[in-house]
Amino acid sequence: MMNAERRKSVMNNIKNLCRLPTPCYVIDEEKLIRNLEILRGVEQRTEAKILLAQKAFSCYHLYSMIGEYVSGTACSGLFEARLGYEEMGKENHVFSAAYRENEIDEIISYCGHIIFNSFSQLERYRDRVLKAGKKIGLRINPEFSTQEGHEIYDPCSPKSRLGITNANFLRDKLEGVTGLHFHTLCEQNSDDLERTLEAVEEKFGDVLEKMEWINLGGGHHITRADYDIPRLERCIRHMQEKYGLEVFLEPGEAFALNAGYLVTEVLDIISNDIPIAILDTSAACHMPDVLEMPYRPPLYDSGETGEKQFTYRLGSQTCLAGDVIGEYSFDNELKIGDRLVFGDMAIYSMVKNNTFNGMPLPEIMLLDKSGRLITLRKFGYEDFKNRL
Repeated sequence: MMNAERRKSVMNNIKNLCRLPTPCYVIDEEKLIRNLEILRGVEQRTEAKILLAQKAFSCYHLYSMIGEYVSGTACSGLFEARLGYEEMGKENHVFSAAYRENEIDEIISYCGHIIFNSFSQLERYRDRVLKAGKKIGLRINPEFSTQEGHEIYDPCSPKSRLGITNANFLRDKLEGVTGLHFHTLCEQNSDDLERTLEAVEEKFGDVLEKMEWINLGGGHHITRADYDIPRLERCIRHMQEKYGLEVFLEPGEAFALNAGYLVTEVLDIISNDIPIAILDTSAACHMPDVLEMPYRPPLYDSGETGEKQFTYRLGSQTCLAGDVIGEYSFDNELKIGDRLVFGDMAIYSMVKNNTFNGMPLPEIMLLDKSGRLITLRKFGYEDFKNRL
């Protein structure tokens, strides 16, 4: 439970956010640091190395601070590799389902660990990686799914293109390979990691005995209130002690979980079986996971449908009929010009947003530890035009 003093501070922050131009992302530095302290604690107690998965949070303005707490970055291709190298400059790992010939040399220059998704890619680029003095890993698929209802995020689903299965793993073709990587989780607790590791050991234990390191991928919700950190640390120590492996993790959401907001304004209110508020933000453009996951984002001072006196459907300006954020209830009727503040908007928002329908990209701001609001980035017409 949040104590009274903390709740008062949060509500004061929300009031300040309601004065901002909209739409606007706001990163909460205090909450980000709280997450970073938890991640650093895992590193310190286990000597595992935690890497920021930039696919979830790439606000490089804060990389210098993040680098004070963790070991580096993880990336999925050239641009993220360069960003992590230039802006944090620490440990940098890359995995891609396939690398492009005209990018691989630059990627190798930025990254210390290059992880391949197939033996054909390994054969093609192995010599270049070894010549550069970098480390080679292979992504494995333990074929052990722990997810329900989110096949789009499940690398262990049937016919997955991600990771090499045991049946296709060529144990006589491991020249230069020093590590294994797997990523099977999504917003999950450490009991799922523990069960996945059992499957990894069952299928690839003989390979682990020959390796120097293992990357446990992402999807670990380490900073969530109910996350079982002691179990995670037991998993890490097990791999260290049984196989003598250096252990890496690359969570994304855990870094900025609940550490950001999206502020929006009510532009109009119409009715069609239910009151509908039209906002100047968009699920499709500014919070794509609302439709892709899908999920209902938290909204301050609101309730479930019918929980409070006035229920509204919240939608966007765009022409997409399904561009609806969800149904929420309020103590008071909404009015044109009201500001609404969505929570948990630092992750998978800025990195995935788009300008469909010519929707403007929200500004990015920082709510720093002292309560100041600092503009990190503004966007305008040229940002829309130059993408086309």
